[in-house]
Amino acid sequence: FAPVDGLRPTGDRIRETLFNWLDTYITGARCADLFAGSGALGLEALSRGAEHCDFVDCKNAALTQVRNHLKTFEALGRGSCHAVSAQKFLQAASVPYDVAFVDPPFKLQLVEPVCAALAQKQLLREDALVYVEMGATEPPPGVPPAWSLYREKVSGGVVYRLFRVGRT
Repeated sequence: FAPVDGLRPTGDRIRETLFNWLDTYITGARCADLFAGSGALGLEALSRGAEHCDFVDCKNAALTQVRNHLKTFEALGRGSCHAVSAQKFLQAASVPYDVAFVDPPFKLQLVEPVCAALAQKQLLREDALVYVEMGATEPPPGVPPAWSLYREKVSGGVVYRLFRVGRT
């Protein structure tokens, strides 16, 4: 992935741990990579058997590279790129997801409003999983009451969590 200003791709070790956590859930899953950047999380999901992934990012340069990767991997029919903010994308979305990746730029306080929008618009299936990546010095996010912490780990300056969505 060619560098794009402001992008911080999820590291290989973190991605490996995350997809070990998701191993039994990812096959056939419908995914949303809501701050796609390099697309590493959504592309990895597709490579491990996810049915579809919506890649959402405000940076066209990043999404152009994601589209090129989808083409290279012959996965254009399984991935859709959306050049819009995560909040605007969620306002218009109507199909629920099995897995959502919420990995915004650190310290911009975007995790809570995006998680709230996912819950309010009922864009997650029951037992869906939501991956949240944040700076290790940031306080834990407030998440909807029906979500429970499933896994959590710290790696360097990053804390990453996986939440399971329950009934409301």
